Amino acid sequence: MWSGQPHPDEGHPPPLETVPVSWKGCRESPGGPAESPAGEEAQGEDSPTAAQLDVLRLRSSSMEIREKGSEFLKEELHKAQKELQLKDEECERLSKVREQLEQELEELTASLFEEAHRMVREANMKQAASEKQLKEARGKIDMLQAEVTALKTLVLTSTPASPNRELHPQLLSPTKAGPRKGHLRHKSTSSALCPAMCPTAGHPLTPDKEGKEVDTTLFAEFQAWRESPTLDKTCPFLERVYREDVGPCLDFTMQELSALVRAAVEDNTLTIEPVASQTLPAVKVAAVECGSTNTCALSGLARACRHRIRLGDSESHYYISPSSRARITAVCNFFTYIRYIQQGLVRQEVEPMFWEITRLRKEMSLAKLGFFPQEA
Repeated sequence: MWSGQPHPDEGHPPPLETVPVSWKGCRESPGGPAESPAGEEAQGEDSPTAAQLDVLRLRSSSMEIREKGSEFLKEELHKAQKELQLKDEECERLSKVREQLEQELEELTASLFEEAHRMVREANMKQAASEKQLKEARGKIDMLQAEVTALKTLVLTSTPASPNRELHPQLLSPTKAGPRKGHLRHKSTSSALCPAMCPTAGHPLTPDKEGKEVDTTLFAEFQAWRESPTLDKTCPFLERVYREDVGPCLDFTMQELSALVRAAVEDNTLTIEPVASQTLPAVKVAAVECGSTNTCALSGLARACRHRIRLGDSESHYYISPSSRARITAVCNFFTYIRYIQQGLVRQEVEPMFWEITRLRKEMSLAKLGFFPQEA
């Protein structure tokens, strides 16, 4: 079978196409000694064409595999790019959310700090106001305690039958009483009270030895006020007193200053101070002096002014004549007594209170007519 091919003794390798031809011929005809040499030549011519087809098939299949692989890879790459794009969009959205949250947190922190500072300021202001009110309240309590102590002393040591003249300077003679400094805030009860009976008891009122008699209308108004004492000037009792006594008594020529004096008397913030004439040329007063010691600031008349008044916390002083001082003092005494009644400091029956009110009204009537006690 292999005798018909050239022997490889010449040093040259046999052609490549001849190798598969001989091998193929051996596979197709294992009993080849009966075949002719012409058939072998025909087979040798057809074998290169089949091999080329196989190569082409392999190449085409490899190309298909490459194309399919390339398409698969492109699809996977496209999917990966889409996923990355979605993740980028999600990251951008989350970044915006984070920035928004950070901005809201900063604004909330700033607003909380502002609210905290505002609350601290308000607390400090309230604390300062409370401390001021506490200080003022303690001062008022001390003043009221002093007034109560003085009033108790007056009540316990003085009775209508036998008044204590040392504690009641108004009962002393002008030569013994001496000058009074300021208006009296602690006014005593009446030194001459009428023993007449109350008209509500059903008994007639008999005048005493001085010829006094209770006015039933005035007494009824005072009784109604006594049941619920108030400083409201619209009640019938105080409205009458304002109209008949307080208003005319404080109606001075200088209307503007008169209104200020009336308001200070009602608020219990008016102060009357004596003027030491012998020290006037040498002493410099820090407060603002209004007018002079030779002209009354209320009446405008040329009078020797031995007292001056100060309204509330003002640093201004106004010089007043003895007549003006008597009118102001009479009104102050009336307001002081009705304040004591309102505070429950006067422990008397209704009728003695009424007669003390009547006496105080009498002092206002005399003062507004120009009667005033002479000073030593």
